[in-house]
Amino acid sequence: MSVGSELIALHCIVRREVVRILRLWLQTLVPPAVSTALYFAIFGKLIGDRIGSVEGGASYLHFITPGLVMMCVITSSYGTASSSFFFVRFNRAVEEMLASPMRNRTILLGYVVGALVRSLLVGAIVVAIALALAPSLPLAHPWIAGLSVLLAATIFSLLGFINALYAKTLDDIGHVTHFVLTPLAYLGGVFYPIGLLKTPWQEIAQVNPLAHMIGAFRYGVLGTGAPGVGVSIAVMLVLTLGLSALALFLLGRGVGTRT
Repeated sequence: MSVGSELIALHCIVRREVVRILRLWLQTLVPPAVSTALYFAIFGKLIGDRIGSVEGGASYLHFITPGLVMMCVITSSYGTASSSFFFVRFNRAVEEMLASPMRNRTILLGYVVGALVRSLLVGAIVVAIALALAPSLPLAHPWIAGLSVLLAATIFSLLGFINALYAKTLDDIGHVTHFVLTPLAYLGGVFYPIGLLKTPWQEIAQVNPLAHMIGAFRYGVLGTGAPGVGVSIAVMLVLTLGLSALALFLLGRGVGTRT
């Protein structure tokens, strides 16, 4: 399959995913915005005004903004990739892709890019809500902030794709969100600095990959909160490469597609 043909195939997958996201915007874009607006109103304003400044002298509203943005990005990217490819398997449309000259890397990249589009749209909406409540939100290191969001969204898009290969029902997809992603996000420092934890919880939190993602993004936005930002970026790069290799391996073995 030539490069031009691969690009056409990739464009078709991404276009289908983007059209689905925009057509179902009441389901794909509005719910995260509403729930995050409630977080900002309750925690950021009502409670935040009583807390005052936190780590690095930032207001509590500014402090929780990167964590809430990252939480929405990872849940959106995971949910999009997992549900999209699950329904492709469920409807047996995956057989058409496997019968075509389309390569596995094109299939994987198409669904990952589609999930990235939704997660970045959701992240932009959350940032807009935060700016409406706190117009003075800084952006200390734009490149670090952008890279951390892209890597985090890619990692959870890959995780969603891998889970879709194994999922038998929609419940198998939802269980990961409810019992894995949400607890890890809350324990990753969305609402509090990791440094407040006591031993051994602080050491355990350092093993949580979401703590690295939230910490790196918070450093990119506020300029504080991640003295080991290089380690956090390295962790995310390793996870991206490892999960990409695993997803391609599973596709090549026909897991969930031929068995």
